[in-house]
Amino acid sequence: MTVLQIGLLGKTNVGKSTFFSAATETPVTSGNFPFTTIEPNVGVAYVKTDCACKHFGIQHENELCVNGTRLIPVKLIDIAGLVPGAHEGKGLGNQFLDDARQAEVLIHVVDIAGSTDIQGQPVPVGTHDPIEDVVFVQDEFDQWFIDILKREWDKITREIDQKRAKLTDGIAKRFSGLGIKDYQVQVVLQKLGLISRNPKEWKDSDIQTFVKELRKNTKPMIIAANKADLCHDLDILKKISDPVIPCSAEAELLLRKASKAGIVDYSSGDESFKIIEGKEILPPQQKALDLVKSVFSKITSTGIQKILNTAVFDSLNFIVVYPVEDETKLTNKDGIILPDTKLLPHDSTAKDLASLIHADIAKGFLHAIDCKTKQRISGDQKLKNGDVIKIVSTLSRG
Repeated sequence: MTVLQIGLLGKTNVGKSTFFSAATETPVTSGNFPFTTIEPNVGVAYVKTDCACKHFGIQHENELCVNGTRLIPVKLIDIAGLVPGAHEGKGLGNQFLDDARQAEVLIHVVDIAGSTDIQGQPVPVGTHDPIEDVVFVQDEFDQWFIDILKREWDKITREIDQKRAKLTDGIAKRFSGLGIKDYQVQVVLQKLGLISRNPKEWKDSDIQTFVKELRKNTKPMIIAANKADLCHDLDILKKISDPVIPCSAEAELLLRKASKAGIVDYSSGDESFKIIEGKEILPPQQKALDLVKSVFSKITSTGIQKILNTAVFDSLNFIVVYPVEDETKLTNKDGIILPDTKLLPHDSTAKDLASLIHADIAKGFLHAIDCKTKQRISGDQKLKNGDVIKIVSTLSRG
């Protein structure tokens, strides 16, 4: 099964590993020195949405539906340490960029309190400008893209001169290793008015402008403004052009551990927590919970769930669809109600859903049924967020 992949990146000692542990409940090595994370850690996090059971007013047993909130698994990749000059191979640069290829959207964890310098070494709060960190990561990705294109630019222009390739195809071919598609290249070329210009006439500034826009469109980035509770002035968030959300990975990790231990009632994304009645709280535990309360007083929630949801539903503009095999009972062949969810790009069709389920089902596609309206729909019918769909096919899986 294909699972959407989110890349988690950032310099050393900004709380990236803590963010990963909090989001996936997977323990990882962390420390305040460069390259604590050497190999990328991979775990499962969840985005949240209303379950389709609410629409139908039904109850069902599914561990991924909690009181009408559906948890949808995504793969979170905690990418190895990044330093300035990564695109030139400095630090773990080559490995970093190779790991980043896999991600469809990126979460850049930034120490918004300015308590670590550009190399990730601890400094007094507020003495480092976090905007410098945001810019350097953007620049690393932009330069990576520029290097890919410039290496092949002469070859691309020759192919077009000899009518062996079109501009869109020639560029897309060079970025295929990053999962970039022809249509994404074409959208950027059209937006910038470069689609009809001879590449021989392009200036360096045209290449840079094109590449930056391509990077934004194909590797969108969310800024996780970590340690926001320590930040002297959150107005700094207004200076960041990418989507930015204040967060406290440490507070989220504390609450998840306390919830697992039965100390508090808390679900990721909540703006408060309750201590379980009658539960004895030890002084160190009370101190930790008081710390979390102070975080909530400044940024209303830990921000972790909001960041994950924003990455999938806003930056990627994905929708959630529920495939079923029985349109009246809303079940699979084993009788499980609303058994599965699929994340699909906006404007995906019923045929796209069939392809995601299984190639054979798509090959034998006849039509689909919208279980909410009971209407038959064609293969090119665009799906909507929250749709419950039965695919009718001449071929079954396997």
